[in-house]
Amino acid sequence: MTNLHPAVKEPVEENQSLLLVQQMRDYCHVGVKLVWQRQIIYVATLGLAAFYYDAQFAGILALFVIASEIFDFWSFKRVLKLDPGDVASARKRLPFLYAGALINTAIIVTYSIGIAVIQGPTTHFMSLFFLFSGALFAAMHSHHLLSVLIIRLVIFTAAFLFIPLRDIVLTDAPIKSELWAQFFTSLFVLTFVLDSSRSYLGFYRTQLGQMDRLSKEHEKSKMAYKAKTEFVSTMSHELRTPLTSIKGSVDLAASGKLGALPDKVGFVLDVAQRNCDRLLMLINEILDLQSVESGKMKISREKSNLVDVIADSVAENQPFADSLGVAIETDPHQTPVWVNVDEIRLKQVFANILANAAKFSPPESTVLVSLQEGDGKARVLFRDHGIGLAEEDHEIVFDHFSQIDASDTRKIGGTGLGMNISMRIMDALGGSISYTKNTGPGTTFIVELPTSGPVFGS
Repeated sequence: MTNLHPAVKEPVEENQSLLLVQQMRDYCHVGVKLVWQRQIIYVATLGLAAFYYDAQFAGILALFVIASEIFDFWSFKRVLKLDPGDVASARKRLPFLYAGALINTAIIVTYSIGIAVIQGPTTHFMSLFFLFSGALFAAMHSHHLLSVLIIRLVIFTAAFLFIPLRDIVLTDAPIKSELWAQFFTSLFVLTFVLDSSRSYLGFYRTQLGQMDRLSKEHEKSKMAYKAKTEFVSTMSHELRTPLTSIKGSVDLAASGKLGALPDKVGFVLDVAQRNCDRLLMLINEILDLQSVESGKMKISREKSNLVDVIADSVAENQPFADSLGVAIETDPHQTPVWVNVDEIRLKQVFANILANAAKFSPPESTVLVSLQEGDGKARVLFRDHGIGLAEEDHEIVFDHFSQIDASDTRKIGGTGLGMNISMRIMDALGGSISYTKNTGPGTTFIVELPTSGPVFGS
């Protein structure tokens, strides 16, 4: 046998110990789950014994059954309360499971042999059937712990052989006697029980192996995802610093402060400016997405007047809309609407919606922003006259890097991340973002937030 290197041996032993704890927990879970099923079986069999054979014998066994079941239930609960990684405590409780299995099996065997003795030499259908039921029950529900299964099967096997052999010895039965037929039948039944035990044990171990492989693959996936996230985040940070410097230099040169520029140079610098802006937008959105997915996005809440937030957002995004020939109008709202939000992040959501509305609306059209309040909620509606989104496109609209009309988007610029980030921001703010298709052209995006009480003195 090959000796394992100590560095390899320790993880192997640790995995085996954790596997033992899992098997113990599975065994105890089944034991607790089947507690009432066992009680029904015990009541039925002891009732038959009391009525047809010996009430006193049945009563004594009933007391042992009650004590055994209480002990088992207590042992099961102690194991199930353990932390799955607490191997030391689990090993201390393992002998209690052995003791419970030994006592429980001994009671069943005592019942069967006791009935057989009361009956005298004959064909012991009731005794052997109860033994068979107990052995099959053990095969089905004790295979989680091989040692417990072996304890039960050894005791059941001894009882299976003892009952018919006792009758044969007492009567000196000839080979053609039915007592010998009962003995051979018992052997056949034993082979069936043992084969069933092997099948259940094999199925359980296969299941454990599959669960272990799934767990390992899950851990690998988590590690790969973490590595990807860290790589993207690091690269984005590393790219943003030099790109910001490049953009500043290009902006300075394009401004003419370094001297007059020929027309061709000005055109080239204008192209460079636009592409620097697109790259910075992409990097910033990737960083936002990474911070949201890792739960590191900072949300600083404060009471804000939603009317003012809308007005600021419209003013900030109107120049972009003007460049596309699209107007942004607001439906006046006279009274303040207070919400507890992070204004910067909420404006980011509004900017994403307004930018998309402007990009996908035809020139000389209008994007209407309105505010509704009621039932403890505020709803901001952004109605455009663009291409219109179908209801079934909801998952695509809010997914990563997805664009309903990629060709149009590419003409103007877009990463496909904005709406996904907006959805995550709204989740963090306790609100929601959705859309409906207009009766006519275009789409209406809806941002919903819970309202808060007015600021004192407002």
